[in-house]
Amino acid sequence: MSKPFFRDLHARFDASGVRAMFAPRKPRHPLLRIALGLVGVAMLAVLLVAGVFIGAAMILFGIARRLLVRGPAPRRDTRIVDAEYRVVRDRDHAALR
Repeated sequence: MSKPFFRDLHARFDASGVRAMFAPRKPRHPLLRIALGLVGVAMLAVLLVAGVFIGAAMILFGIARRLLVRGPAPRRDTRIVDAEYRVVRDRDHAALR
């Protein structure tokens, strides 16, 4: 049932001219084609450079914020003792007696 419906809908969409309205058309004049191609490349370059500068500014802002805005120093718990430990097995323990 759905197959004929979508086939009919597709045929109506093609015949209505809606498809032709949104189809990209290249200009026929060669100089205009070259000019529009160069405009596209220039827009791409501008967006790329802007993205790089915005990204670099975000990174620099994050680094500056971390360096300038420091929170309060963390409190040290005096109950914690930092040390190095060695595992002693039972037979090593007997030899130490």
